[in-house]
Amino acid sequence: MKRRTALGFAAAAAAGVSGVAAVLYQQAPSFWKQYFAEMSRSVLPPPHRPDPRRWPGRGLFGAWLGHSSVLLKVDGFTILTDPVFSERVGIDLGVATVGLKRLVAPALPLEALPQVDLIVLSHAHFDHFDTPTLRLLASARTSVVTAPQTSDLLRVPRYRHVRELAWGERAQIGPASVRALEVNHWGARMRADTYRGYNGYAIELHGKRILFAGDTALTEAFRSVKSSRPFDLAIVPIGAYNPWRRYHCTPEEAWHMGEAAGAERFLPVHHQTFQLSREPYTEPIERFYAAAGPRPERVLLGEIGREFHL
Repeated sequence: MKRRTALGFAAAAAAGVSGVAAVLYQQAPSFWKQYFAEMSRSVLPPPHRPDPRRWPGRGLFGAWLGHSSVLLKVDGFTILTDPVFSERVGIDLGVATVGLKRLVAPALPLEALPQVDLIVLSHAHFDHFDTPTLRLLASARTSVVTAPQTSDLLRVPRYRHVRELAWGERAQIGPASVRALEVNHWGARMRADTYRGYNGYAIELHGKRILFAGDTALTEAFRSVKSSRPFDLAIVPIGAYNPWRRYHCTPEEAWHMGEAAGAERFLPVHHQTFQLSREPYTEPIERFYAAAGPRPERVLLGEIGREFHL
């Protein structure tokens, strides 16, 4: 199967864009039905727009920009998780991207972002590792932490520093200590590149602890990072579980994993941005608030573009 797929994509590349489309249609007809159905659909504007220019240099501030993209500012140090700002995510052909279309635009355009000190990439899936976005974010002032065997997708010399981390490894990026965590997912971008890694991260700086769970199904691995100092914030995925529960956790499972890690507050992501699965649009966040029970204030926000201050 891997050899057939590789040969198919090689043949498609030789035939040009139309060849790529033909091969992909044979392998994923349901994807192409969705792709053509989305062509005439417009992308909705974000319900809210944060203003990071007003965030001062002290404290923990953040905003959910859409999907798994979160902008954080911790005592003046700026972090961006899994940045995806393209209208579509998928195979980057240079002149166009063949892939899924956003439901909602990013809460901020790229040009409205502050200078990013650190980009954290969980894995190479198209909806988390968007190469057109990453090309535009490349800067000699920006460092990147990513999973094993994924930096080849980046223009490494254009960044200040790029570091791949395996599970349990740490990197010091300015004031931030970043530790790669085991998650329950997979890392292949295409069918054949199963060697690529996939991570969650524990980030510590200026006395604050942040858990970025990346993309994961249920796992008890987050118990290993629980300590006497709780996580100030856990960024957890809550969508795309129906019918993909083998690879994506349910909202209740996301809550359980954050609790197991010792998180005080939650920022639920990976919903409301792309149609990746069958659950209704608002079901993930409704179930997540239900999982919070009598403490809904522990869920910092539930709509794209909302911002918070701790």
